[in-house]
Amino acid sequence: MSAPPTLARRLGLGDAVAIGLGAMIGAGVFSAFAPAAQAAGGWLLAGLAIAAVVAYCNATASAQLAAVHTIAGGTYAYGRAELGAWWGFAAGWCFVIGKLASCAAMAMTFAAYAAPAGWERPVAIAAVAALVGVNLLGVTRTALAAKIIVAVSLLTLAVAVAAGFTAPAAAGGAFAGELPSGVWGLLQSAGLLFFAFAGYARIATMGEEVRDPSRTIPRAITIAFLVALVVYAAVGTALLWTLGAAGTAGSNAPLSDAVVAAGWGWASPVVRVGAAAASLGALLALIAGIGRTSLAMAREHDLPTFLSAIHPRFKVPHRAELAVGVVVIAVVAFADLRGAIGFSSFGVLLYYLVANLAAYRQGAAVRRYPRWLQVLGAAGCVLLAFTLPWQSVVAGAAVLGIGLIARAIRLHRERARAAD
Repeated sequence: MSAPPTLARRLGLGDAVAIGLGAMIGAGVFSAFAPAAQAAGGWLLAGLAIAAVVAYCNATASAQLAAVHTIAGGTYAYGRAELGAWWGFAAGWCFVIGKLASCAAMAMTFAAYAAPAGWERPVAIAAVAALVGVNLLGVTRTALAAKIIVAVSLLTLAVAVAAGFTAPAAAGGAFAGELPSGVWGLLQSAGLLFFAFAGYARIATMGEEVRDPSRTIPRAITIAFLVALVVYAAVGTALLWTLGAAGTAGSNAPLSDAVVAAGWGWASPVVRVGAAAASLGALLALIAGIGRTSLAMAREHDLPTFLSAIHPRFKVPHRAELAVGVVVIAVVAFADLRGAIGFSSFGVLLYYLVANLAAYRQGAAVRRYPRWLQVLGAAGCVLLAFTLPWQSVVAGAAVLGIGLIARAIRLHRERARAAD
C-alpha cells in the first residue's frame, strides 16, 4: 500500500515570517483596538501587554512542538501526538470553526475599506474567491502575495503612526484613568487583543511545507511575534494619543480617524488602501492555515477523507481549500459578523490551551523552553477565554460541544460496523 501524498517543502525563513505577519497584522490592527478600548478605556496598552504575555507563552509552546512534529495541522497534529486523539480533535475543531469566522470578518473588513457603498458583500465574496485561487496555485504564490501585502500594510501603518505622534494630545488625557468595567474589562480587552496575535499559528499549520522545519519554524514564530508586538504597541499608543480612549472606542475606522484628527487628511485614502491590503493578507494566510488543518483532520477521518487530496502539480490541499472558500462565501453572504472577533478569540484560546498542555508533556530531550511558560500560557488561555463577552463564550462552547458529539457518534458507528 503506497504512502499518502505529502506537501512539498518550498518555504524558507522569510516566507514563513511573511505568512505569519500577514495573518497577524491584518487580523488585529484594523479590527481589534476599538472593541478593546471599549472594554479597557485608557488601560488599552495594559490589555495589550497581558495579551502579549499569553501570546508569547503560546508562541513558545507552538515553536517547541513544531520543531518535533514537522507535519501539517498545527496543534491538531500536536495534540493527537502528545495528548491523544480527542485533544487533537478539540484543538482542530476550535481552530477551523473559529478561523472560518475570522475569514469572513477579514473579507468584510476588506470590502468596508475597498468597496462602494452597497457593494460590500459582492466585493467580499470576490476577494475570497480570488485568494482561494492564489492559494491553489501553490504555497510559493501564497508566500509571495503575503510578502507584498505585508510590505504595503507596514508602510501604511508607519504613515498612520507618524501622523498620530505629530498630533496634539487628545483632550482629557489619553492613558490610564479609571477602568470603565474594572479588572474584568481589562481582561476582556486582553482577550479581544489576543485575536491580533493569533496569526503565528499559520506558520505551524504549514509545517509540512517549510524547509528545515525544526530550525525554521521556531525562528519564524519568534520573529513574526516580536515584529507584530512592536507594531501593535506603536499603533495603540498613537491611537490613544490622538483620539483618546473614548475616541478610539467609538470609531469604526480608528486609524483613518487618527490621521484626519492629526491634520493629515491626505493620508486617509492611504490608510484605507493599507487596511484593505492588511485584511487581504490576513484572509490569504487564514485560508491557507484552515486548508492545512482540514487536510490533517481529513487524514485522520475527523473530517471527510475527500478533503485529504493533494493536487499532483501544485502540491496544495486543493479540495480542502475549495471547501473553505465555499463555506466562507456562504457566511459572508448571509451572516452578521459583528461578533466574529470574540467568537474567534474563544476558539483560538482553547486551541492554544491544547498547545500548552501538549508542550508541557514533552520530555527534556526536545525541550526548548521551561515548563512554567506552558503553565502560564494555559492559565492565561483559560482566564482570557472566559472573560470574553458572554455571547462569544456561549456560542463557542456550543460549537465545540457539537463537534465533540458528532465525533462520538462517528466513532460509535465505526465500532458498530466493525463488530458486525
